[in-house]
Amino acid sequence: MEHDEVGFVSGRSRLYGIVGHPITQVRSPEMVTAEFVKRGHHGIFVPFHVEPDDFEASTRALLRMPNLGGLVFTIPYKQRAMALATRIEPNAQTVGAINALARDGNEGWKGEIFDGLGCVEAFRRRGIGFAGKRVTLIGAGGAGSAIAVAIAHEKPASMRMFDLNSRRVEDLAARIRHLAIEVEVGMPVIEDCDILLNATPTGMLEDQRSPVAAERLPPSLVVFDAIVMPETTTLLALAEACGCVTVRGREMMRGQIARIVDFFGV
Repeated sequence: MEHDEVGFVSGRSRLYGIVGHPITQVRSPEMVTAEFVKRGHHGIFVPFHVEPDDFEASTRALLRMPNLGGLVFTIPYKQRAMALATRIEPNAQTVGAINALARDGNEGWKGEIFDGLGCVEAFRRRGIGFAGKRVTLIGAGGAGSAIAVAIAHEKPASMRMFDLNSRRVEDLAARIRHLAIEVEVGMPVIEDCDILLNATPTGMLEDQRSPVAAERLPPSLVVFDAIVMPETTTLLALAEACGCVTVRGREMMRGQIARIVDFFGV
């Protein structure tokens, strides 16, 4: 018998969304909505493609909707989204960016960032720790900052960071050093490194570039890419061809989905 309706959305549904530019690469609409269904929550999580010039007007209009339960922010809005929050959690204050907004009482919105926590959780589920490891991180934007702060709390031996925005990466390095971590800023290197992480959009969608200029990687290197689509980026394809252990962006997303849904109060 043909069905003319679905069971996971109705007029009683709470609306949640992810805001980004571009947006077609995100996988969270499927994954967060599935988590809502699993928890028996009448919620649906949808993608919102917002142009940079329209960000403030569009998001502030969304926040006025009574049935909006929360928003997630992806590239390039994690820092700009801070202005939308009436209260920012301590972790996000340290990072200087948020990737989630949830209702805070009747009038306010609280902001937090879960990228770094999700990355550490993805490695933990693989049985890979950061303690005592030499880490190279490419990207000091919203995701990169969150990842750097979360990893620093795991007490690596050292961190080398690179970003095209030199002021941004130097600021991040200064914040990490307060956690008593040896931090160096400079071009990414794969020699004398245990874990390489890409937290930039380089390699996303049709972008076939790699964030590192290398034709071979040491097989002992663990390589992570925060990009979710495509699941196998140019960097990850090279790493796998060289025999490296790889950790995907989708694994980081799994690590943070439950925490974000908790944050939404579901």
